[in-house]
Amino acid sequence: MKYAICNETFEGWEFARICAFIKGAGYQGVEIAPFTLAKLITDVTPEQRKKLRAEAQKEGIAIVGLHWLLAKTEGLSLTSPELEVRKATANYLVELAKACADLGGELMVLGSPAQRRIPQGYTSAQARSFAIDTLKQTVPGFEKANVKLCLEPLSPPEADFINTAAEGCSILDEINHPLYVLHLDVKAMATESSPVPEIIRQYIKRTGHFHANDANRRGPGFGAVDFVPIFQALLKSAYKQWVSVEVFDYSPDPETIATQSIHHMKSCMEKALQLTSS
Repeated sequence: MKYAICNETFEGWEFARICAFIKGAGYQGVEIAPFTLAKLITDVTPEQRKKLRAEAQKEGIAIVGLHWLLAKTEGLSLTSPELEVRKATANYLVELAKACADLGGELMVLGSPAQRRIPQGYTSAQARSFAIDTLKQTVPGFEKANVKLCLEPLSPPEADFINTAAEGCSILDEINHPLYVLHLDVKAMATESSPVPEIIRQYIKRTGHFHANDANRRGPGFGAVDFVPIFQALLKSAYKQWVSVEVFDYSPDPETIATQSIHHMKSCMEKALQLTSS
């Protein structure tokens, strides 16, 4: 299992400092929220992208990819009824894919609940049709960048569209492309009717990335979620990709979040290994 953490956890830190700290804490990768780099990803110059990639490489940290793709943007929506808005959104996602490849990343997590809401006066089925149209427009650009797009189900009330792994897979079936895969997030799965380990076992073969967090929006070990059966399910499913810490509550501080989260995950992994081998 490879461990990463999202960079927005370290608000105000220089990127090189983030990489150095998380390396010392035991992580192997970092996941970047584009809004931490610039207002728009197109504002991040080729030289800046090379610098960020070099800073990560210097510390032996992999830039896993990008997430919070459309957060803090204006006028973009995956589910807009307006064709021009969907086209602009698709074009921006392709620009993000180019930046991801420039940084050495291999995947992008599409959550961004505010930019994929069901439009007022429209149905969920219509929103689904709009989203599929937007995503299909991105295919040539993602193929060229060779970056995976991981579609992330999110829980209500944060999101009103694509709330379950099943709904995510339904849209992926329509895209029908190997670069378009599922993303699983513990906080989001915790609101589904099935237990989190069961969801993992059912959908992990379609999953390209995994976020570890608690239902209380904090890191692993900062709440009531039991991560031992979660890691058991990942182990038994032969998942060998990234497990990335993503939190929404940044208290008490980045250092504590990062160190205690990975300590808890590794402890749960050891217990899961013992139970799996017994």
